[in-house]
Amino acid sequence: MKRSRTPLALLGGDCQRGTIRAAVNFETIRYETDGPVATITLARAGVANAQSSRMILEIDAAFDRADEDDSVRVVVIAADGEHFSAGHDLKELLAGEEHWAAMRETPEGKLRHEQVMYFDKLVRIRDFRKPTIAAVQGVCSAAGLMLASMCDLIVAADDARFSNPVLRMSGVGVELLVEPWELGPRKAKEFLFCAQTLGAEEAERHGLVNRVVPRADLAAAAREMAEQVALVPPLTAEAVKSSINHMVDLMGQRESWRYHFVLHQFVSNTPTALERVEARKRGGMDAVKREQRAE
Repeated sequence: MKRSRTPLALLGGDCQRGTIRAAVNFETIRYETDGPVATITLARAGVANAQSSRMILEIDAAFDRADEDDSVRVVVIAADGEHFSAGHDLKELLAGEEHWAAMRETPEGKLRHEQVMYFDKLVRIRDFRKPTIAAVQGVCSAAGLMLASMCDLIVAADDARFSNPVLRMSGVGVELLVEPWELGPRKAKEFLFCAQTLGAEEAERHGLVNRVVPRADLAAAAREMAEQVALVPPLTAEAVKSSINHMVDLMGQRESWRYHFVLHQFVSNTPTALERVEARKRGGMDAVKREQRAE
């Protein structure tokens, strides 16, 4: 089955899914295997691991590798530096020069960009047949929170901070509204409307993360959890993961995400939202920070 030429061309890869593994030269992530555990490490520490188009495509390609490798039983998503991920690379989006960012000049282009790059690639991680673990430190905001929430398990360092200030920027909570499913509806409303930041211990109390460990122990704790999960026979792990995902789908998770995505497209193309986008283009990241602080 062929995939879109444009995204893979950005990586210097072939169009065929089966040849991505050998073709891609990763620049924004690292992919490493150690026994039954594959680790995908976000490697843009200088920009708080903001997710550029290239990073998103490379994460997707890394999951291709993990899927093809029968020796891999568990995938860990980790991050270099102080922070897990501050969200999407807004500088890239505001510049509009990269292929996908440039598509956002029209409503249909914006929908296509967000459907392919944000919605589909994240849900693919949620549905990935092998168990996944996020190892989170520092800032985990907006798209960073979306990414971590797609994993089956989350280990958080004691300095982890979870937030989603997008409502203040005229958005409706980024493309995938994970918060009601992670925090419950009432806490999710408070978290989003009040632009709250949850520390690691509060996130654990609300069920957003599985374990909180000292920052120095994060990698070791994630590895220990991965080794425990890897003891489960692969078919058993895949079946149980599929069954639990099926349960939350029957509760409406997938359909609620689709409904929210449509609302997100509508709101992001209203005059208020478009005016905010133009103001960000003029003011750059300073304007973005002022919006997030409600100044």
